[in-house]
This record gives sequence, structure tokens and C-alpha cells, in this order.
Amino acid sequence: MGTLTNAIISFLVPLPSILFHLSFVLHHHHHSTTSSPFHQWCLYHPLLLANLLFLLNVDLLFWIIGLLLRNHWMIDLYWTVIPVLLTHYFSTHPMAEADARRSAVAIGLVWAWSARLTHSYFRRERWEWGAREDWRFAEMRTQYGKHWWWLSFFAVYVSQQVFLIGICLPMYAIHSSNKPWDSWDSIATVVCIAGIVIAYFADTQLHNFVQRNETLREQGISVVPNLDKGLWGYSRHPNYFGEQLWWWGLFIFGWNVGRGWMFVGPLTNSLCLVYVTVLVEQRMLKKEYRAETYRQYQKTTSVWIPWIRSAIRGPKEKTI
Repeated sequence: MGTLTNAIISFLVPLPSILFHLSFVLHHHHHSTTSSPFHQWCLYHPLLLANLLFLLNVDLLFWIIGLLLRNHWMIDLYWTVIPVLLTHYFSTHPMAEADARRSAVAIGLVWAWSARLTHSYFRRERWEWGAREDWRFAEMRTQYGKHWWWLSFFAVYVSQQVFLIGICLPMYAIHSSNKPWDSWDSIATVVCIAGIVIAYFADTQLHNFVQRNETLREQGISVVPNLDKGLWGYSRHPNYFGEQLWWWGLFIFGWNVGRGWMFVGPLTNSLCLVYVTVLVEQRMLKKEYRAETYRQYQKTTSVWIPWIRSAIRGPKEKTI
């Protein structure tokens, strides 16, 4: 399918959840005393309702569209959008209550994070909609063969529900407490901004590196095997580090309003990124032209947290 068709699908696909929520909120404002049992359930269980909408609108609908297109590209794009949708869902829910300053800052930060990641996504995809699916899904498609059609429902979509609802839990916490803004909120804001900025510069440096190598290939010149300049000279995955700073900074907001148990969201995401880091590095080592260079890079450079590069130590000389 063409990029225009994919763009239209992308804009239409979240409408069921958006229209349902708008009708639910309007109905509550006009008929708050005469509500059905289902309306009452939606009113008093905002988190369960969010999961139900995710199950129906993302897990099922995205999965069916992915099967029809034979390409599960859309969940990658919506990683940048769903947190924004969840944030506005929690903030506009009839039972929401929040400190106005904390709510406004958190919503603004989520939009900034989404703009950064959306820009990075489209820049990487050459500004096309649905050009390709995540390489991990492509590998699993080959690995699982004829069983991939039903396994993809769990591997691609249900798993994303666990991650996305989990890491967005602080937005639920922020909009369920009137606790006044304090210094911890300021710290959370600084951590979130630092994460967004680091991830942006890391992604930009990686994009420029890839573009330069493509130019070198076109000119018939040997490519540079590994990026080890800028932030990548201090961390092998500074983009992942920035992303983790962002989610843990958001957690501080939730912890500060008494929802410390919500650490399960960013912790699960961090553990997932550990696994992804292993996959990425294994993939790098499979490419012969860069394998040896990357092994040296692994020996001298921190995995996630930016740190001063260490020297490569040669074998010790024997002394008599």
C-alpha cells in the first residue's frame, strides 16, 4: 500500500477510542444522575477502562490491520502517540483531580517527548508512512513462520499494552491527587527534560552517521564501521539512556503523589531495553565489516550510562 493510504489508516484507527471517550465525558456532564451500570463502571474504574480500550482498539484492531497489510508497522508509530492519548484520557476523565501546575507541566512534557520521538521515527523512515516494520518483528515473522499470524497478537500487541499502560501509570497518578507542587516535581521535570534532550541529540548523531555512510557507499568509498563520536563516545546506547531518564523522571511525579508502586512500569520497560540492547549488539557483531571494531568499542565504552572511555589493555608482560 502507498504511504498516503497508510497515513489515512493511521489517522482513522484511534477514532473509536477517542469518540467513545468524548461521548462518555459529554454523557456524564449532561446525565450524571441517570447513568447505566456500564457508565458507572467506566466512571469508577478509569484504569481498567483504559486497558479495555487498549485491548479493543490497539490489540485487536491494530492486529487485524497488521494481518491484512502483512506488516505490523503501525505499533511503532503509535508508541509515540499512545502516551499522549492516555495522558489526555486521564486528565479529562470525570473522576480526575490534580494540581493544575503539575498537570500542565506533565502534559507539556509528554507532548515534547512525543514530538521528539515522532520526528525521529519519520526521519529514520525517510518521511514515509508504513515503509517497513520493526526489524525484530521481521525476524520473528521468519522464525515462527506459519504460526506468526496468531503469535503476533501477543508478541507485538498484548506485550505493548503491558509496557505502555505500565510506563504511563504516573499520568494516572498525577490526575488522581491534589497534592501541591513541590521540589520533587521540579526534580522530576529536570530529569524528564534531560532525558528528552539526550535522546534527541543521540538520535540525531546516529541519523547523521547513517546518512554519511550511505553517501560513502554511493561513492564507492569504505564506510565508517562504528559510531563512537559525540554522545556515542561515552555510551554505546545514549538514546536508550535518554529514554530511560525520561520514563524514570515521569515516575518521580507518580512517586511524589504517593504512588510509589508504579515503579513497576519504568522497571519493566528498563528490563525490556536490557533485552533489546543485547539483541542490537548481537546484530552489530553479525556484520563482518564492523564486528572487530565493535568488540573494541564494547571493551572501552559504557553500555548505557555515559562515562569516560577506558583504555584498551593489552596482555601483561611476564616479569622474571
